Amino acid sequence: MPPTLSFEQAPPISVPYRFFLTAPLFGVLAGLVLAWYGPEAFSSRWSQGALAMTHLLVVDFMLQAMVGSLLQIVAVVAGANIWRPLLVATVVHPLITAGAVMLASAFVFEQPFLFIMAAMVFAIALGFFLAVMLAALLRTPAQGMPIHVLRLALLGLLITVGLGFTLAMSLGLDDQSLPLGLLVNVHVAWGLGGWALMLVIGVSYLVVPMFQLTPAYPLWLTRALPLALLAVICLWSLQLGGRNGEAQSWQSWVGLAGMVVAATYAAATLWLQSRRRRRQTDVTFLFWRVAMGSLLAYALSWLLFLAWPALGASPRSALWLGVLALPGLFISVITGMLYKIVPFLNWLHLQRIGDPRTPPPNMKQMIPEKAMRRQMQAHFAALALLLAAVLWPALAPLAGLLFAASCALLEWNMVGAVRRYETFRARILAAVAGRGS
Repeated sequence: MPPTLSFEQAPPISVPYRFFLTAPLFGVLAGLVLAWYGPEAFSSRWSQGALAMTHLLVVDFMLQAMVGSLLQIVAVVAGANIWRPLLVATVVHPLITAGAVMLASAFVFEQPFLFIMAAMVFAIALGFFLAVMLAALLRTPAQGMPIHVLRLALLGLLITVGLGFTLAMSLGLDDQSLPLGLLVNVHVAWGLGGWALMLVIGVSYLVVPMFQLTPAYPLWLTRALPLALLAVICLWSLQLGGRNGEAQSWQSWVGLAGMVVAATYAAATLWLQSRRRRRQTDVTFLFWRVAMGSLLAYALSWLLFLAWPALGASPRSALWLGVLALPGLFISVITGMLYKIVPFLNWLHLQRIGDPRTPPPNMKQMIPEKAMRRQMQAHFAALALLLAAVLWPALAPLAGLLFAASCALLEWNMVGAVRRYETFRARILAAVAGRGS
């Protein structure tokens, strides 16, 4: 049976909101780290500044938002009975926050014990989260490709955590016996492809037609894309079975196949958006357009680096791809979805506590359109400046400050939405109590 929307299964509003309110703060911190390190951060993907900024974005901005979204989506879309979601959020949220701070600090201050601490904290927090979520998804009677893709995404997160734990412990213990370069390549593939992109694909099957009023994704594509992506990442992981340098001949072909999968998904989404029934372009629509454009640019850039090895060998090539993947694709998608999810959750939970005589306010009242567009413009400008800073590192401090400002505006908009929820909630409760007295 297709997945149904089970709003009665939605967890308390405080469950996702603690994650949503934390995520932009680490975007601010990532931007400030880039501004502090300046051009040095864009000297190589292995620089302290680049590693710290990357992990602040991946393991806290993205992870916080995605964990919070999953706690909501799995309950509502899959109708899954999540075991004590409030307790899960209360345990997981502070742990992954602390783990992210430890991991970023480990790169900045080069303290081995912080790698070990971060690995332990993430293993506990995400091990607990994955156990609860996989149990819920495996027990749900709902079927359909979105449900299957969510399961694959959680599998990708599990493997990402295992590889990340191995890398962090290796760095903390100064273990030279492991092929760290290959481990990093496979860890990145599972983290960005098997976990993050897989989750975006699964969610897009629902939200792109629902929120943007497009036709549904073709059935053959919904089945082929996640399986092809999983196959590519599994093949990419086989390089761990060989010695350094032995996998280069076939590894390029696997990477090429991955870029075809990514470009196909991006092109299909852009094509569906071009056929939407509502011609008005809201903020979420524009964020998705830029995200899919960034994914296409990522795939084309990879192909260019493959065809022009001298360019691909430049240290800046990996930084260019990183900017397209993180701020370009994932932060754009997450921000666009927050601007849909948060107003809807406000409306849903206010509707539950009211009655027909005190209807909740319109969702458009939760976050002013002008505020969302101002933040969107700041994000797009920061993305353009980050890409320019890869080519001209002198722009790195300005790019970092502008990115931090865009994330601060996002935080301001999220806090404003929560305040409006509390204000309207108090009014509705007072009205209901007044009629009952």
